[in-house]
Amino acid sequence: MKKIFDIHTHVYPPKIADKATYNLGRFYDFPVEGEGKIDDLEKSREFGVCGFLLLGVATNPTQVESVNTFLAETAKESRERGFETYAFMGMHQDHPDFAAELDRALSLGLKGIKIHPDIQGVDIDDRRLFELYSLIEGKLPIYFHMGDDREEYRFSTADKLAHVLSEFPKLTVGAAHFGGYKAWEDSFRVLRGRENVWFDTSSSLWAMDLETANKALSVLGTERLMFGTDYPVKTAGQEIPLFDRLNLSDGQREDVLWSNAIRFINN
Repeated sequence: MKKIFDIHTHVYPPKIADKATYNLGRFYDFPVEGEGKIDDLEKSREFGVCGFLLLGVATNPTQVESVNTFLAETAKESRERGFETYAFMGMHQDHPDFAAELDRALSLGLKGIKIHPDIQGVDIDDRRLFELYSLIEGKLPIYFHMGDDREEYRFSTADKLAHVLSEFPKLTVGAAHFGGYKAWEDSFRVLRGRENVWFDTSSSLWAMDLETANKALSVLGTERLMFGTDYPVKTAGQEIPLFDRLNLSDGQREDVLWSNAIRFINN
């Protein structure tokens, strides 16, 4: 069985998981397939998934510390159960002390940062985030939800990421959803060839036709492409068959399913 790392996952404390997954589905108007709990996510071991990146989302600044503590504890417990599990901290644009929370979260073992512009209601090139980018440039990776086809959610367009990279050229970025959920042509136009931008397959393979998926591989390349499910949106059992249809060599497949993720996390 192939060895798989799921680079894009979200889990929640059991007490709020049902509410969180319901709200996620309502926000995007699609069914959410998973339970949003770590024990449910770990069931994907039966499909060969033995590593995860847990991505934090802080919807307001007061949540940041509790979100990050939960993620650190959950990743540690998952590793103790034999998974190669890591986590990226959530951070909010209005947090009063980026540097202090960075230090605290890193001391807990978190490996990078996640920003969800749609849910946080912030443009990725909002100047409130520039201090954060300056603190991590060349030191830590940052993961962005990218793209949307709804006019009211244009917080993370490819052009805005290009603006960020013009200001912070050494920033290492994970650009989720092939660089732009339902805005893939913008990603292909703007983000191709950028050596410090990594991409994932999450919330894309079910939403695009096979021709567009293979175009993404051709245009963006596979050297920095990573497999992701966007759990709990989708599960490994649903996403792996879609991934298996892609036009990849055996070596490319192995890199996308495992090696690239490990390189990105340790970048």
